[in-house]
Amino acid sequence: MPNRRTTFRRQTLDFPGIAQAALPHLEALCSRWLPGGRRIGQEWTCGSLRGEAGGSCKVNLRTGKWSDFASGEKGGDVIALAAAVHRIKPAEAARKLARMLGMEGRR
Repeated sequence: MPNRRTTFRRQTLDFPGIAQAALPHLEALCSRWLPGGRRIGQEWTCGSLRGEAGGSCKVNLRTGKWSDFASGEKGGDVIALAAAVHRIKPAEAARKLARMLGMEGRR
């Protein structure tokens, strides 16, 4: 009999659906994940993906696209941002976001 963890890993994740569902919460997520930053127009701006103050890392709060211009890291959605900030794999980031958003088991 497979354990719950194995079963959960085998579920197909709806990456686009999870990323889209997270967009309305992106500013709050950025303030938690990148606490040294601040909103400037439609972007969250901070020093890096470690969350310090500065201006070389930007997250578009409408689209979820982001770039750390100092390191060259960039991504196209909230899942990629979560993975980069927390240094985890995208699938793990998607699962964590899905749990936060009450979307567990969404296929």
